[in-house]
This record gives sequence, structure tokens and C-alpha cells, in this order.
Amino acid sequence: MNDFIEKRDFYRMAVDGEVRYRIDGESQLSAATIKNLSNSGLLMAADREIAPGAKITIAIIPGHTITPPLLAEASVIRSDAADDGHFHVACTIDRILAESDTGPGFP
Repeated sequence: MNDFIEKRDFYRMAVDGEVRYRIDGESQLSAATIKNLSNSGLLMAADREIAPGAKITIAIIPGHTITPPLLAEASVIRSDAADDGHFHVACTIDRILAESDTGPGFP
């Protein structure tokens, strides 16, 4: 018998794609791999730890150029070290952005 109770408000879809991000207050644009996505959040595998509470601007890059990137502001909830040397960074999506909201050089 399965006693698991889903506590999330939105189903998470497994995704394996590119996400670019910039931590607020930094100029560096970094790349990560998105692992899952829902209506309210995402999990990405990044090369560096990002402090919980950090605000980031993200661009989820689709595999086809016919679809534009999904641009958003997000807040980091947690950043856990993974066995492969990456960090699993969980974020909530705070706001979807227009391309004009991201500033020059992004994504």
C-alpha cells in the first residue's frame, strides 16, 4: 500500500535543459541544468552553491528556437551539495518577466 501524500500545490515535471541565471547584485551570467519545473518553482543543478534567500533572474532555454526562453525572477529556498560535485538549487518563481525586464546581456 502506498501511503505517500503529495503536499505540493503543483505537479513537478522532470526536465533536462539549460537554464541561465544571474544572482542579484552580481554581473556574472552562469549556466546550470534544470532538473524539474512546476507552476511555482524549479530545481536546477549548478556548479556553485547559491545562498538560501538569494534572488536570481533566470532564463530557461528551450531546445528549439521557435519557442522563446522563459524569463523569471526567483528566490532560492535551498542549495544542497550533490554527489557529482554540483549543487541542487531549489527556487520558487516569484514573477514571470518580459524580455525588456531583464536588462542588457541577458540571457
